[in-house]
Amino acid sequence: MFDDYPHIAIFIRSLMDGGVERVILNLAQGFVEQGLRVDLLLTTEPAGPFRLQLPHKVRIVNLQTPKLASSLPKLVAYLRQNRPFTLLCAGHYCCEIAVGAKYLSRMPTRVVVSEHSTLSLEVNNTDNLKMRLTPLTTRLFYPWADGVVTVSHGVAKDLCQVGGLHTEKIHVIYNPVVTGEMLEKSQQSVEHPWLKPGEIPLILGVGRLTPQKDFSTLIHAFNLVQQVRPARLMILGGGSERSSLNQLIKELGLENHVSILGFQQNPYAYMAKASVFALSSAWEGLPTVLIEAMAVGTPVVSTDCESGPAEILANGKYGSLVPVGNSKAMAEAILNILSGNYPTVDPNWIEQFTLKASTLQYLKVLNLTAS
Repeated sequence: MFDDYPHIAIFIRSLMDGGVERVILNLAQGFVEQGLRVDLLLTTEPAGPFRLQLPHKVRIVNLQTPKLASSLPKLVAYLRQNRPFTLLCAGHYCCEIAVGAKYLSRMPTRVVVSEHSTLSLEVNNTDNLKMRLTPLTTRLFYPWADGVVTVSHGVAKDLCQVGGLHTEKIHVIYNPVVTGEMLEKSQQSVEHPWLKPGEIPLILGVGRLTPQKDFSTLIHAFNLVQQVRPARLMILGGGSERSSLNQLIKELGLENHVSILGFQQNPYAYMAKASVFALSSAWEGLPTVLIEAMAVGTPVVSTDCESGPAEILANGKYGSLVPVGNSKAMAEAILNILSGNYPTVDPNWIEQFTLKASTLQYLKVLNLTAS
């Protein structure tokens, strides 16, 4: 490897407002801080909300292929010309394309795929034919990767079943969620009347407005909560279900008690000021927002979905776990927290989700050392 070649190339589809994208940007920053040269490969110009958070020393490579499948020849050409030591990819189809590109390019680049979601549940909750074929394509491509990373033990177990991989091939590395920048941003002020001192308790949810996040269960749970004691619910995020969720809010007569604000560049400041953080997801990989809320000291309640929440909360030691889709159980857990019954999280437990801890583990799998 020559001195001007990148140590690490990271391949993802785009910089949209998702947990995977946030994780990748954190990792890129971690690699830069370890003295490594990093290329970030995207299929389109960085235009998502995270474009302003790009690490300064990371080089952006726009493959100019809005259709993901057409990125294969461009990625092959990139590998031949730039010769990165390692290619790390995230997003299932990006991972498959990366594996194929390595072998078509005939370059020695080490390809490491990272799986961020529970694939079996993704497959079972979609009508998309391409997604339905995921178990087959996983079995075809993933065994040829030089390394496989999953973001939780639950995702690893699922990937073994779906993809036919042996457990010894998989490395479980928790996401680099807790950073100094995140903690600093959590202390910033928020100009919203519901967050002023002396206001009634605020329950917060954060995530894309999609069926996976199941915000309708959270709204129904909140409806039960506010029948017992005054409270408000705020949801940060955008997505396809915004209109249907607003309709549900209207049907329940909660227009003055529930607000969907859309995507926010700094959700941490909201988390730090909320009384309760609630995750209502039907499935996950390793929900970063749950870790973020814990890190800023906000009590949490989460569905016990596959995968991640139980691992994050130490099987309920550091937060309430409730059944998926059970609004009554979620309401009871929220009311319990509002009554002052919640645990204190051990700072040593949070350490495993820090940028430094995650970066160092990734470097081992990538066969790289800091300069």
